[in-house]
Amino acid sequence: MTAFCGIELRHPLINASGCFDAIAARRAFGDFALPFSAYVSKTITLAPRQGNPPPRLWETPAGMINSIGLPNRGLAGYLEHDLPALAQLPVPVITNVMGSTVEEFCELVEAVAAQDAVAAIELNVSCPNVATGLDIGADPRELESLLAALRPRAAKPLIVKLTPNTADVGACAAGAEAGGADAVSLINTLRARALAPGGSAPWLGGGNGGLSGPAIRPIALAQVSLVAARVEIPIIGMGGVAHGRDARDLLDAGATLVAVGTESFRDPAAAGRIAGELQGTFSQIAR
Repeated sequence: MTAFCGIELRHPLINASGCFDAIAARRAFGDFALPFSAYVSKTITLAPRQGNPPPRLWETPAGMINSIGLPNRGLAGYLEHDLPALAQLPVPVITNVMGSTVEEFCELVEAVAAQDAVAAIELNVSCPNVATGLDIGADPRELESLLAALRPRAAKPLIVKLTPNTADVGACAAGAEAGGADAVSLINTLRARALAPGGSAPWLGGGNGGLSGPAIRPIALAQVSLVAARVEIPIIGMGGVAHGRDARDLLDAGATLVAVGTESFRDPAAAGRIAGELQGTFSQIAR
């Protein structure tokens, strides 16, 4: 068992927000075995979003660039349609929210924190695919101010998903902790661009996107290590996790939990395999 912010989890593997659709998976596969010990929702915004125009994905030699643009039903649609379905999962639910202002974040957090089905709230202040949130997430003082405003509005754990696109991720983590965050998660995708074949125009409908996958694994290790040296609160580490050894490295760097993202696009059951491989590395260390 793994303890995280007062929540007992059967192992340290969860999903990265937006990288596994549990509702669609149940529609497609029926009563499948969810490979995660907790489930993180896609990002929820106050109003519904259509997301970015297609094309939205570009495969790189060691990863993927996405420009999805946070499509979602909005807060009301999430509470009415998605959360009741997620509440049927056999694991705790963590709801990821994103606002473009402090006031929007406050409204989102208050509404989500009031739901019995929600175990914790993840604050997306780091998405590089839309304009909202990035400035707050990249500025330690703004981040501390945001958390100070949100902390009185939720008794449930607040997890801050940090942006890697900043000069000092350790300072941002410290700002989140000073404001009252219970945990931080990192890294999110790195800003990237793909060019259309035979030309200089961007391929992705949103222009730029976010790079994920094995290519960002060394950056994730470096940033998790930097953050672990600056804060006392738990860390969710992610970035290019494809094998148990990758998860073990992030745990050794200071993470409490590890999130699987891009690998789930290739293999929806990957987290189960990774958890088994990770248990093998624990056994080897014990010997």
